[in-house]
Amino acid sequence: MDKLQQLSAPIGRLFLSMIFIFSGFTKITGYAATQGYMESMGVPGMLLPLVIAIELLGGIAILLGFKARLVAILMAGFSVVSALLFHQFWIDESQMNPFMKNIAMAGGFLMIFAHGAGAYSIDNSNTHR
Repeated sequence: MDKLQQLSAPIGRLFLSMIFIFSGFTKITGYAATQGYMESMGVPGMLLPLVIAIELLGGIAILLGFKARLVAILMAGFSVVSALLFHQFWIDESQMNPFMKNIAMAGGFLMIFAHGAGAYSIDNSNTHR
């Protein structure tokens, strides 16, 4: 059971980070479309480079377990803000699942904030202090 618990941290970080890493790359390859979508939702398109940086760098940091608690609390906030801005289920019922997905991701990040990166992370390596 102990080995399973050790492996759950890096696997959990992988699963949680994948959506942000892939989403960041998708925003780069579909930059104009993403910028247009953001603007249609009332978010200035000039913020897109910041969004891409948060998704890519935050996702990679969580994956590696680097400064995990700090990054996790920032990513939790990012996930909640994104849910409120882009998945307004109170206007469009079809946005309920994407809204709840973002809230669930925020919950996962809060778990990392509370418990740290876990095993097999830069934060818990003997060479990083």
